[in-house]
Amino acid sequence: MARTRTLASLGDVMQLAYVPSDFDAAVAHWTEVVGAGPFFLLPNMSLPGGRYRGEPSDPVFTMALGYWGDMQIELIRPENDAPSIYRGAYGVTDRLHHVCMLVDSIAEARTRCGEVGAEIIFEAPVGDSGGVIYADPGTGPGNLIELLEPQAGTRELFAMMREAARNWDGSEPLRTLG
Repeated sequence: MARTRTLASLGDVMQLAYVPSDFDAAVAHWTEVVGAGPFFLLPNMSLPGGRYRGEPSDPVFTMALGYWGDMQIELIRPENDAPSIYRGAYGVTDRLHHVCMLVDSIAEARTRCGEVGAEIIFEAPVGDSGGVIYADPGTGPGNLIELLEPQAGTRELFAMMREAARNWDGSEPLRTLG
């Protein structure tokens, strides 16, 4: 089977994401037990113009991003009850929620989702130049694939976080951004 028509052909998985039932305990676990971090907190984020299963939705969430080697770990805390991938059927907690791949074109990612029959559960513009799609490839909640066309500066922000993790001494495990 040719990989040119699959979601995997869009890029490599660069992130594992979780929606923990106890956000603070999850940060402590990932930093103290697993050794990932430091985590960078981005409080009360939103994706204006978002659509959950085709309907307008504006979820608000806090996320913490850290690195475990070259793998980004995302911890998410929903902050409102807007229909989203963080609530309801797709709001699985305390296990893998989704993986993320960076893509060069959100339009190409949307087309590829259609070609392989992956349902777009949530999509939104990201900043002035990016976009995001969360797609269900047919395996249901806990198996979403995030396809992210980063806005300007995102790759540099991720590089700063990855570099902070390289020789991290365990101090200041949670740092606030934004």
